[in-house]
Amino acid sequence: MLAFHPQMFVRIVELDGPRAPMPRPLQSGFNENRAYRVVGVYNPSETSDAYFILPNDREELWFICQRHLRFAGLHDTQAHHLDLLVALDAPHHSGGASVPSGDSLHATASD
Repeated sequence: MLAFHPQMFVRIVELDGPRAPMPRPLQSGFNENRAYRVVGVYNPSETSDAYFILPNDREELWFICQRHLRFAGLHDTQAHHLDLLVALDAPHHSGGASVPSGDSLHATASD
């Protein structure tokens, strides 16, 4: 069983290369400058990967492999997409990858 927090948002960090899981989110209506609400999680028994169900910018639901995703925070909002703004101060770091602070996420007017 997989559980997730209903306010969880993830950001896209698409893996590249011949063994990258499909579908590739940046070629499927997602944007690396946005955070996406997780609306579900699926873990097929034949793989160790989990697939997060995310609404893309075209209002389609996609199953995206967790290897393409990074945690973007818990946000109490009704929006399904949040814009990632470049923080003016020094970004937080986790494992060498830049992680935006909670202050750099904002809902867009269209959400």
